[in-house]
Amino acid sequence: MVRAARAVTAEGEVPATVGIDGGRIVAVEPGGAALAGDRVLELDDDVVLLPGLVDTHVHVNDPGRAEWEGFETATRAAAAGGVTTIVDMPLNSLPPTVDVAALEVKRKAATGRVHVDVGFWGGAIPGNAGELRGLHEAGVFGFKCFLLHSGVDEFPPLDPAGLDEALRELSSFDALMIVHAEDAHEIDEAPEPHGGRYVDFLHSRPRTAENLAISQVIEAARRNSARAHILHLSSSDALPLIVAARRDGVALTAETCPHYLSFVAEEIRDGATQFKCCPPIREAANRELLWQGLADGVIDTIVSDHSPCTPELKRFDSGDFGEAWGGISSLQLGLPAIWTQARQRGFALTDVVRWMAERPAAQAGMRRKGHLAVGYDADFCVFAPEEAFVVDVAKLKHRNPVSAYDRRPLAGVVRSTWLRGAEITGDEPRGALLTRGNC
Repeated sequence: MVRAARAVTAEGEVPATVGIDGGRIVAVEPGGAALAGDRVLELDDDVVLLPGLVDTHVHVNDPGRAEWEGFETATRAAAAGGVTTIVDMPLNSLPPTVDVAALEVKRKAATGRVHVDVGFWGGAIPGNAGELRGLHEAGVFGFKCFLLHSGVDEFPPLDPAGLDEALRELSSFDALMIVHAEDAHEIDEAPEPHGGRYVDFLHSRPRTAENLAISQVIEAARRNSARAHILHLSSSDALPLIVAARRDGVALTAETCPHYLSFVAEEIRDGATQFKCCPPIREAANRELLWQGLADGVIDTIVSDHSPCTPELKRFDSGDFGEAWGGISSLQLGLPAIWTQARQRGFALTDVVRWMAERPAAQAGMRRKGHLAVGYDADFCVFAPEEAFVVDVAKLKHRNPVSAYDRRPLAGVVRSTWLRGAEITGDEPRGALLTRGNC
């Protein structure tokens, strides 16, 4: 049994006693309820029991680029941040997860090395439409594609005809397509992002590129009666497009990330390439509209887009945004980063749980993750919302000591993380490799 003076359940934030047996939740009763159990954990009054978070957008990069990140370090970071389930992206590893053989290589690399549960996305690239059904049957949670260069040559983008072909195939077995939506032509026509001025990099990835690409995804999903998901939404201009598409019956969801909800372009120093990501962090007014999109239910989920690299690839020597790798390392920090901003805007922990646990699990089709409810896995985050800390990048668990959050004060500390009823200590990897349908 776990007794908590504060817990986020289907009833809201309430006192609760949670019964666990065999790694599953077997009872959720009002606080103080008498449940039979051979072990009782009484949580301190200053913490809140949350369901383990679900992060469906993580680049582990292993195998092939494990010097950027790896399964052991990424899942340690996840556990330290209250995340009990991640879904790994199909690119930046070698080989990319674009056929069943590559998926098996990825699963072999992860076996026995994961501290949280791990699932996998497949990839949709030119020429692999015939591989998609096999990957689906092998248990991937859906398929990722790019509409412009992905940053790595082995994962090329789909052109409009290729997107239609892939969506037609996925529609035939009701699989989800998740899309990096930026328009290649718009970015080709934009100014080059050379140099150390952040404003120049921002101009190189204009909102119009995102807006046009999202419109293309909407129309392709409509034509092919397919399900689509917009990754890492940064342009608030696209929110009305998403609203209109859903009103018309298009099966469309969208996510954003902690960095778009925390940082603003006006405050990013020149040469601070740790803030480079694609699409980019935009202006303060845009950030507030993204928060409104969450409040209105237009944006469904908040996930990390943890995309790490070695310090050398961030080009701190030159501070050149054009040359630096684009990606922000934040897997361990998503919960306090979001709570810091959310509570300032009047949101509650129930909102944060909805965005970072319940809806990501639902979007990926996980039936036993994301809730403190009977029948769900006993995955918990014990969170102290009133405790504060200053981020020290040297103490983070991911592989390389680089993060845009370094030296940033944040509210909320993860005291412990539990996977299927046992605390994750980092001593022994006990995570499972998930397949669609078994979680």
